[in-house]
Amino acid sequence: MVVLGIDPGTASLGWGIIKRTEEVAYKVEAYGCIKTDKSNLFSRRLEEIHRELSKIIKKYEPDIAAVEQLFFAKNVKTAISVGEARGVAILAAAQANLAVAEYTPLQVKQSLVGYGRAEKKQMQKMLKVLLGLEDIPKPDDAADALAIALCHLNSERMGKVGKRE
Repeated sequence: MVVLGIDPGTASLGWGIIKRTEEVAYKVEAYGCIKTDKSNLFSRRLEEIHRELSKIIKKYEPDIAAVEQLFFAKNVKTAISVGEARGVAILAAAQANLAVAEYTPLQVKQSLVGYGRAEKKQMQKMLKVLLGLEDIPKPDDAADALAIALCHLNSERMGKVGKRE
């Protein structure tokens, strides 16, 4: 199974591809961020996210997309724009006929660290260990996307998949 993890954002949308092999081992295929220029029109930034994410889906052919759900944000304007980027990401997955699983930050932390209120550094160190990486993935948005993909693989393996199509 190949999972595309997505950490939504408008300035930087994190993505990560993890493959689970027959031996139930995990292999990181690729990860990165889609960065958009803040000086561009917001509609053009969303278009760029869609275009770039569609290319990633076409290149890596994931079986499913796992997307982080929105959390409470102090800044309503930021929450709305991240929600719009999230919608664009879900649309790109749907257009590629991918099912979409959604996870809260609490679920991701619980899955990887065993504690839903874990600090970001704890998450990153555990991600490095669980995926057998030499270094903590950078930037943070890409690391978060890998964590979301790994959360899905762990949840799927345990029969706790939170799919929504």
